Amino acid sequence: MSSQEDSLPEGWEARKSRSTGMTYYLNMYTKKSQWDKPEEPASRDDEDGEEAPRAVQCSHLLVKHSGSRRPSSWREENITKTKDEAMEILAEYRRQVVDREIPFEELAAQYSDCSSAKRGGDLGRFKRGQMQKPFEDAAFALKVGQLSQIVDTDSGVHIILRTA
Repeated sequence: MSSQEDSLPEGWEARKSRSTGMTYYLNMYTKKSQWDKPEEPASRDDEDGEEAPRAVQCSHLLVKHSGSRRPSSWREENITKTKDEAMEILAEYRRQVVDREIPFEELAAQYSDCSSAKRGGDLGRFKRGQMQKPFEDAAFALKVGQLSQIVDTDSGVHIILRTA
């Protein structure tokens, strides 16, 4: 870590521009950047004037496939389905939730390959840095009550419901 980064207010990170080689500063909460060195801690307000959440609570439904980091679960000892098959299955689950055929929690409890299935997929509250990056990015982009598109991580493919 450079001395320049050591002296930055909380929530800011110094980065180098690939095109100019100049240092710019990134607000870690809103992901907005600026050229001027910040004097104050980073704002958590996003462009809509709403405060960016420090933590979110989400439920998810995970479908693992043969390429998953650990292709086994409480439901299936040796998962052999392909990633494409897993995505098709998950797309059908998502359709059922969107069309209000089956509540998200019921589907997650029955079909999720995560141990959170016993809680209807509830992962509890988590902050940035606690989940795999694609999952975190999708979860923090959702509004409360919103369901994600399919999210691909090393664990498998997920749909995420932000609950708080």
